[in-house]
Amino acid sequence: MLSTPVFSASALSAAPSVSPQLTLPTRLRPHDLLRITDQGAADVLEGRFDQLLPDGGLWPTEERWARRLHSDDDLDVWLISWVPDRSTELHDHAGSLGALTVLSGSLVEYRWAGDGLKRRRLDAGDQASFPLGWVHDVMRAPASITTGPTLSVHAYSPPLTAMSYYEVTDKSALRRTRTELTDEPEGPSK
Repeated sequence: MLSTPVFSASALSAAPSVSPQLTLPTRLRPHDLLRITDQGAADVLEGRFDQLLPDGGLWPTEERWARRLHSDDDLDVWLISWVPDRSTELHDHAGSLGALTVLSGSLVEYRWAGDGLKRRRLDAGDQASFPLGWVHDVMRAPASITTGPTLSVHAYSPPLTAMSYYEVTDKSALRRTRTELTDEPEGPSK
């Protein structure tokens, strides 16, 4: 049972307001989302969300697993467990900003850099944020040596409503293949 609220209204009200000349879909900025995922990761590690974890501590091994840790009009926060050989597929988060903190294991992200995909590895403790227009594919790092699950906490603001999926053409261009309405993080595994 939580002893204190994890994402209190007072903590969110500390987020700076957006200036009139800057048009963002949310009052939260990437650094706010990084702070929120860092706090969410600490809360998971301290056992504050144990009631949401898989029964008996048996993490799925075939498909990604996700549970919502927090949701309000400004923000969704998710805990995601990653499995080997499954990626998210190249996607964006439509009109939402995003961030993540890796709790355990390692993730690999392939992001569109305008002329091709760039790779980066995110290990336990690493963080990343995703501005509007960020197109990426995320997966558990191949040959990730961990004694437990590969876990990450993700925050989206405003909460996800849609994701678009992409492919890289033979001319090294990005082509949208479809857009899906969703309120779940990182879409289906492929």
